[in-house]
Amino acid sequence: MPFPPATKPADGATLFKQQCGTCHTTSAAEPVRQGPPLNGIVGRRAGTIENFHYSSGFAKADFSWDEARLDAWLTNPQGVIPGAVMAYRQAKPEIRTTIISYLKELK
Repeated sequence: MPFPPATKPADGATLFKQQCGTCHTTSAAEPVRQGPPLNGIVGRRAGTIENFHYSSGFAKADFSWDEARLDAWLTNPQGVIPGAVMAYRQAKPEIRTTIISYLKELK
């Protein structure tokens, strides 16, 4: 009995669209959704998109996003910023890594 063909793992853009795209865009030119646009997130100070209403926890966030912080955020947002309003959590490290790699490409 032959094995079914191996499925190709989803790329970062696909995973982002499936898992993050409902709440976030990847361009400041797109209308803002529930979450801020994520283009240029790597290296950006937390809570600094103009005209976006962040939850109160972001006022106390004193860091810039890097891969480690994004990984922690996607694992447990409220553990990184208490009071953050984000229900999404991703338990699988390989999916978090793929999404973060995609975010790093966005300018």
